[in-house]
Amino acid sequence: MYSLMSSSPSISSSSSSFLGQTHFDSRTPNARLPTKDSWICKCVATPPTEMTAHTTKVSRNANMAKLQAGYLFPEIARRRSAHMLKYPDAQVISLGIGDTTEPIPEVITSGMAKKANALSTLEGYSGYGAEQGENRLRAAIASTYYGDLSIEESDIFVSDGAKSDISRLQVMFGSNVTMAVQDPSYPAYVDSSVILGQTGQFQKDVEKYGNIEYMKCNPENGFFPDLSTVSRTDIIFFCSPNNPTGNAATREQLTRLVQFAKDNGSILVYDSAYAMYISDDSPRSIFEIPGAKEVAIEVSSFSKYAGFTGVRLGWTVVPKELLYSDGFPVAKDFNRIVCTTFNGASNISQAGGLACLSPEGLEAMHKVVGFYKENTNIIMETFTSLGFSVYGGKNAPYVWVHFPGQSSWDVFSEILEKTHVVTTPGSGFGPAGDGFIRVSAFGHRGNVLEACKRFKQLYK
Repeated sequence: MYSLMSSSPSISSSSSSFLGQTHFDSRTPNARLPTKDSWICKCVATPPTEMTAHTTKVSRNANMAKLQAGYLFPEIARRRSAHMLKYPDAQVISLGIGDTTEPIPEVITSGMAKKANALSTLEGYSGYGAEQGENRLRAAIASTYYGDLSIEESDIFVSDGAKSDISRLQVMFGSNVTMAVQDPSYPAYVDSSVILGQTGQFQKDVEKYGNIEYMKCNPENGFFPDLSTVSRTDIIFFCSPNNPTGNAATREQLTRLVQFAKDNGSILVYDSAYAMYISDDSPRSIFEIPGAKEVAIEVSSFSKYAGFTGVRLGWTVVPKELLYSDGFPVAKDFNRIVCTTFNGASNISQAGGLACLSPEGLEAMHKVVGFYKENTNIIMETFTSLGFSVYGGKNAPYVWVHFPGQSSWDVFSEILEKTHVVTTPGSGFGPAGDGFIRVSAFGHRGNVLEACKRFKQLYK
């Protein structure tokens, strides 16, 4: 702090302790500075004041505190960034997070561009749309993917992606339901359950949350759970083709799953986001299975078909036949959730969706999918040639590679450190995924070839 001290009332013309030597003109030998008191600043140290962060009186949501570390994919991104700081000159190749890399076909972007340009005209402008999606797009989804399955336009809710709808469904179900999930599976199912308060605490000894039924899917059971050992739950999350294993359930397996849900009075949430990658006769929709409309909801997305991971567009099918225990239609509650929490998908994105479902758009999407499936074959052949047990790939853009007796995160770290290639540790998808890594086929061809070359150098 500063204190002020009074000095002499005058300062000599020849010297001053304050100003130093000063020369005045000889014609004014008696010149003096004003006799007004002068002040000298003196610095006096005071102890620093300890800063205390302000806190509110709002308690943290205890369910958020249950979550273990960070969400899987941001954690991978964090480790990738740290690696790039350590090796700034390395060419890091990402085959980890399942993000598309190839340009969206022009026939699709032109549809979005046309809509965007129309918004600058009086005739073409539109504001809020129907929360459930534009009728033309809902009708196109129904006819394209469910044409012979008696799914109606009104059963379809257009959204900003399957991931968002998973959380909306969880909000609708509430905190008092029990849930089952494939192990391993997409982390959003479990994490959203934790956040909603459906689970118990995380049990570190078994790497599981309490009150969740983990349905183990591994090579021994063909990546389909032994339903005779699965306890009854209210909600069953099931993804086919599965992320991360790449396995697509057969018609016979899904028939058993639907019957299991019906016998237990459960609701099945079926994630078909990778259905277009199916190459064999595995069902592409749960509604191909008789009786599924009475027990199932289906979520899907344009993300991995058309490269819409950034555009954001998906849909959820909630059949009118699906009823709660009191007979109330589930679709009515979901409609209320959608109308309360969502203003509808972007009209530009929906224009892109319509372009996707045109004959030319469908052809273009199949070409994009075909490109990624070629990448998948390259990756599968690489690890197979190195003697690894390799799963998935045939019906999905993911290759599931087994490293027996090793920790998934250790394998992830070794591959990143020695090859500068990012993969995904299997344990991030559930405890049954430990000992595996997921290698994504989403990548430029040159990067995939280079990554496979490095894998061969590492494991030859």
